[in-house]
Amino acid sequence: MDASAQADNARALPVASARQVRRHVRALVLRHRRALAGTVALHALAAACGLVAPRVLGDFVEDVGRGTADIERVVLLILGFVLLQGALLNTAMYTAARLGETVLARLRENFVERLLALPLATVDRAGTGDLVTRTTRDVDELSVAVRSAVPDVLVSLTTIVITLGGLVVVGPLLALPCLVAVPVLWGATRWYLRRARAGYLRESEAYARVAEGLAETVEGTRTVEAFGLAGRRAERADRDLRLAGEAERYTLRLRTVFLPVSDVSYVLPVVATLIVGGLLHAHGRVSLAAVTAATLYVQQVLGPVDRLLSRLDDLQVGGASLARLTGVDPDPDTGSRAGPPSGPDGKGTPAGARARTPGAAGGTGRLVLKDVTFAYQAGRNVLHGVSLDIEPGERLAVVGPSGAGKTTLGRLLAGVHPPGTGSVTLDGVPLADLPLPQLRRQVALVTQEHHVFGDTLRGNLLLARPDATDDDVHRALEVVGALDWALGLGLGARLGAGGADLPPARAQQLSLARLVLADPHTLVLDEATSMLAPPEARDLERSLAAVLEGRTVVAVAHRLHTAHDADRVAVMENGRISEVGPHDELLARGGAYAALWASWHGEGKTPGAGPAPGRPPSGPAVPPVTR
Repeated sequence: MDASAQADNARALPVASARQVRRHVRALVLRHRRALAGTVALHALAAACGLVAPRVLGDFVEDVGRGTADIERVVLLILGFVLLQGALLNTAMYTAARLGETVLARLRENFVERLLALPLATVDRAGTGDLVTRTTRDVDELSVAVRSAVPDVLVSLTTIVITLGGLVVVGPLLALPCLVAVPVLWGATRWYLRRARAGYLRESEAYARVAEGLAETVEGTRTVEAFGLAGRRAERADRDLRLAGEAERYTLRLRTVFLPVSDVSYVLPVVATLIVGGLLHAHGRVSLAAVTAATLYVQQVLGPVDRLLSRLDDLQVGGASLARLTGVDPDPDTGSRAGPPSGPDGKGTPAGARARTPGAAGGTGRLVLKDVTFAYQAGRNVLHGVSLDIEPGERLAVVGPSGAGKTTLGRLLAGVHPPGTGSVTLDGVPLADLPLPQLRRQVALVTQEHHVFGDTLRGNLLLARPDATDDDVHRALEVVGALDWALGLGLGARLGAGGADLPPARAQQLSLARLVLADPHTLVLDEATSMLAPPEARDLERSLAAVLEGRTVVAVAHRLHTAHDADRVAVMENGRISEVGPHDELLARGGAYAALWASWHGEGKTPGAGPAPGRPPSGPAVPPVTR
């Protein structure tokens, strides 16, 4: 595996261990034990009916030798039990399919719940390819296992046990020849299972890299074209496909060894039963009817054994996929990060949360960073010993040159990343200890990125607060200045794929309306309007100002006009906070902030008080927040 593949694996989402997968499967079996027991009982009855025909045929052969055969009775008896077996099998397969769909639906729901509970930092680190592959290919592979492989294995095992039981009843000595195939099958199966899980996990990881590379190329098409990167992207795709092909060939080699060896071993029990049975009959130890029935039983059990062994491959693929799906868990032991917080209303929401203002709901909403360091790569810190105390209701602007660590600081304040060392606390509680739903009700990150889901306009808004009424929705839209166009379009209008296509400014207003409904007391802004044209940005910033009113605001300011109206400005340089204070005070100091302000205005460094405070003549301005 080359360095690029190793790097991709290092940042991929975790994979559950074999022990965790077994524990998960055991929990599923216990949850559906009644339905599973009923399905097994039906298959057992069907297998028992299948034992009748060989026994009747064995007796018929012996009766023919004595001249006492009753062919009509034999035909009717076999026909009756065949029809009964068919009916039982049909019912058993229906119940197995129904159970499989129920289990599969629950597995999908659990996966989506885990996926949505993942911290944003984990998603950012993993990238698109790994997530897309797990939600598509791994879910599909697991579907095959649950819908087909598991029922087939269940049927095969039940049939094998019942048939071997019938063979022992017919003649215990005639069951011994079946053991001749056990060493061969045991050795081949053990060899295969020791290699299959790792092989199929490697195969899934290879396809994740392929998906990641293709997604990056498609999303960055304009950049690829502008910088002439087509050749390099093609080389990346060729490398990823080569690794995927190698992974596929490895698992194919496993199958080409395991399955032929298994097929050859099936002949041995039949031959051994005929030889041993013939010798025992010649010495008067067993009847001809017993030898006939035993041979037919052995022949009859080969089909289930073959189906069982062939389905082992599907089970290994499904097991690898289940390991990848169950591995998507932010806290596999307790789930504390993903679990919804409990509350007096019984719905996981603290009482009074909908009317929350800073300082309410039992806390002040005070954010404190203390000696925080952070690194995206081990040993290469982006932040160095950052300490900051943000008062409730305060508006803080974070400024600094490109690469100073402003965005990283904002993401730590929003709880996207946990600090490497030090602490980030909200009312004395580390953000990392807050369940994700509770954290998002307290602190929200607002960026220039927004997303319109394939749902109605109302459905897009209710994502933030499912129990909101139409009146709540109308008020939220009115706050951000979007009520007129939203009512014109209709709350029931379909958005996203197959529906109305909202322009960027309206899509961002929709995101802001979600924030109003979610009602966090602290907002971390990372240039929410920087990707819009100036006229659209001005309109949207008026909407944004309405959302900010009465809340704690941390604005990561890439354009310094945002800093002018802030209560305080924090200046970042090389991952450290070099200055903190009001705009006018920092200008008067003539330090780093004054230099940035002068540079932004196209002036030299201002001595002393610097330029007269005021908004720049160009660029959209954020109206001051009224508290």
